[in-house]
Amino acid sequence: MTTTTGVNVTPPATTTSTDTGVPDFTSNFNTFLTLLTTQLQNQDPLSPVDTSQFTQQLVGFSEVEQQINTNKNLQQLIQLQTSNEAIAAAPLVGQTIQYSDATAPLSGGAAGFSYSLPSNAASVDLLVEDSSGNVVYSTSGNINAGNHDFVWDGKTSAGVQMPDGGQYTLQVVAKDASNNPITTTVTSYGVVNGVSVDSSGANLNLSGVSVPLSELLAINPTINTSL
Repeated sequence: MTTTTGVNVTPPATTTSTDTGVPDFTSNFNTFLTLLTTQLQNQDPLSPVDTSQFTQQLVGFSEVEQQINTNKNLQQLIQLQTSNEAIAAAPLVGQTIQYSDATAPLSGGAAGFSYSLPSNAASVDLLVEDSSGNVVYSTSGNINAGNHDFVWDGKTSAGVQMPDGGQYTLQVVAKDASNNPITTTVTSYGVVNGVSVDSSGANLNLSGVSVPLSELLAINPTINTSL
């Protein structure tokens, strides 16, 4: 697989709903104070204005202001956390990782996967699908319970070598002796060539496949291609 050592850190997109809410709130609050002051100055001394409603509105404005400030602080904390995640993930660039997704990049003429069987199977079919869902390669897999690695050499069932840069998904169809389906778990391997950040956090870039940092399972795992 090709290894690239550059790091591309993209800052997360920021929302403006809170920022635009502050001037709107300030304008409404100032208008409210102006109306309150004017009404108090021109009230009938013999029938003064009931100030309880004004007091309740002032309390409501205060609560809204506190909520806006809280939201701003939370946004700043989230942005700081995602930036820290990107910095922490930077040393992974150039490293082979295992992650909890069935889609892997074809890089260096190979795509690596791993599948797990909870019990022995009567039959196991491995289907490699392209990004459009078309099966480009199929073969039989290991029927024994446990974890099994599978490295696809990038060739279709017709022997055509697919170019690097594509994204391929491994589908594992396992059945028991009664022809009942067996649920399997599929993970993938790839080389990290960049780190990016979006609103959900840090992502590891693997030749076009974006992997959330939360899906990382192992760094420089041992891949057993004999299984």
